Amino acid sequence: MANSGEEKEKLKLYSYWRSSCAHRVRIALSLKGIEYEYIPVNLLKGEQSGPEFKKINPMGTVPALVDGDIVISDSLAIIMYLDEKYPEPPLLPPDLHKRAVNFQAASIVLSGIQPHQNLGVIRFIEEKINSEEKTAWVTNAINKGFTALEKLLVSCAGKHATGDEVYLADLFLAPQIYGAINRFQINMEPYPTLTKCYQSYKDLPAFQNAAPEKQPDAPASTS
Repeated sequence: MANSGEEKEKLKLYSYWRSSCAHRVRIALSLKGIEYEYIPVNLLKGEQSGPEFKKINPMGTVPALVDGDIVISDSLAIIMYLDEKYPEPPLLPPDLHKRAVNFQAASIVLSGIQPHQNLGVIRFIEEKINSEEKTAWVTNAINKGFTALEKLLVSCAGKHATGDEVYLADLFLAPQIYGAINRFQINMEPYPTLTKCYQSYKDLPAFQNAAPEKQPDAPASTS
């Protein structure tokens, strides 16, 4: 759960309420019951490009996690760091094949979908071409990735992506599906496995606590 206290040694998470990358990390923190200080970075106002934040993350992206003298600024790296430091509950299954599936699902989202809907990318397309092409670009990337994820997970999904326990793949799926539905109005009918997984997350407090509309920097209209 996010907190704004001044406790020593508390982790600091630089986040933006609607960032799917930050959303993944919030789920991990929530699942593991780790208290942290939430520091909002308003991407629409360009705060990620300001000199103060660039000291934290020279790439100018969220999330960034500060743990004492340690700074990590990539969502997968942060999640793996948290899983090593706080091993319960584990975010990877003991079965080697299922571990590989979890990494593959995460990779599809991380490299095959999310970069194509990044704020900077879609703004560039809209400015250089038009808003219709921007929408087509994002829709194509999401549908291509979701088609691959559906085929990957259909034979190994249980209640969640790779069984009945929450693992790494679920942390990547939940924010991506949330954004697809709520930001880009993607039709989920062709993806019954992904839809079943997404519905299961609605029953999990850790996922609900990490939801964009629950964050302190979310606009009041999203609550």
